[in-house]
Amino acid sequence: MHVLSIAGSDPSSGAGIQGDMKTFNAFGAHGLSVVTAITSQNTSRFFGVEPVSPLLVKSQIRSILEDFQIDAIKIGMVYDKQTVRAIRSELEKIKIPIILDPIFKSTTGGILQTESAFSDFKKLLIPLCHIITPNTTEAEKISGIKIRSLKNMKSAAMKIQKMGAKNVIIKGGHFLKGIKVTDLLLEDKKFSIFSHTRMKFESHGGGCTFSAALCANIARGKKLSDAVDSARLFTVESIRNATKIGRGLPIITPTKGDVIENQLSNAISEFCSIESIYEYIPECQTNFVYSTSNPTTLKDVMGLEGRIVRTGKFVTIAGNLKYGGSKHIASAVLEMARKFPSMRSSLNIKYDEKIIKKAVFKGMKVSSYDRSKEPLTIREREGRTMSWGIKAAITNLKTPPDIVFHKGGFGKEAMILIFGKNPIDVLGKILKIVR
Repeated sequence: MHVLSIAGSDPSSGAGIQGDMKTFNAFGAHGLSVVTAITSQNTSRFFGVEPVSPLLVKSQIRSILEDFQIDAIKIGMVYDKQTVRAIRSELEKIKIPIILDPIFKSTTGGILQTESAFSDFKKLLIPLCHIITPNTTEAEKISGIKIRSLKNMKSAAMKIQKMGAKNVIIKGGHFLKGIKVTDLLLEDKKFSIFSHTRMKFESHGGGCTFSAALCANIARGKKLSDAVDSARLFTVESIRNATKIGRGLPIITPTKGDVIENQLSNAISEFCSIESIYEYIPECQTNFVYSTSNPTTLKDVMGLEGRIVRTGKFVTIAGNLKYGGSKHIASAVLEMARKFPSMRSSLNIKYDEKIIKKAVFKGMKVSSYDRSKEPLTIREREGRTMSWGIKAAITNLKTPPDIVFHKGGFGKEAMILIFGKNPIDVLGKILKIVR
């Protein structure tokens, strides 16, 4: 998974490019960066800012986009109108989801966007974004609506959406007082409300952490409301972990993400980027799963709630990663892990005798089972077929197979399952087959 941050540099590493990279890393993503401005600040004071030349901003963006497959882009600090125009010219034709984080002022007091840039920011960048993430103060400036109530927040969100943003999340930390913080999401025409307990201290980098976490979640293919909720909870925990390492504000420390989800998400992204991989997707589509150590139930196995779906000559991730999200491929991993605990990941591809021959030629261990021998009592029980088949394929084995296949049956598609110790291991075996 590759995510790009276009933002300013913060030498304290609490916010800006440096803060984004820490958050991307927590989600297991490879973070790439385009620096728009250099700031001089610490946890107590803001000293100054110098914008990077528009030509160099353009060059940075081009250098990244021509070399990497980017899954999502975050735009943070854009200091002047020349920078706004440079970014717009490079991104206006791309189809990568853009998360726009309006940043007008630093928590240490510095001005991070000139007034002369504001009009172009609204006119040129807001229409590019998949979602914009202002806090209430920023939303007031963009919309021109004073926010004193939830009704005001909704009005501001709708007005910002009319400026061209597909979706809007207004963060309520700067709204009123009280023990609860209310965040409002406007997704298409639907409002969703999220809330959490207000933190009792101020910290540096909360807005950047949220938008970077949202960027990573959108890159993973999460539906927007789930991506927002995940980013919100991640940010709250990261604020709780804030560390006072300087003389001023505590710096937010991103929490460590779920290793299972990070590895599986990255492997799915890599799988989808394999050239001509659409040729290997079966009619029932593909799922990719990874379990915790010593799994005992489906809830110990993470998989897609939907599938990896063939769409013409491409594949698309349909659904979110979730523990218990898969039934059939997860059942196969559970059965495999009962006998061979190290084998915790698997995905399915379509059956082709040529694939099996190539796998054997490449030195992989292959096993199979015959669905015509499946007992009627098993066939009639929903979800038991896969467990029975894998057990039948490995009963007499002393070492785990790389591949288990069956040639189908009445109303059942023939299938190949590739197993590995982790998603990276499975991905390596797939690459041996397709290359």
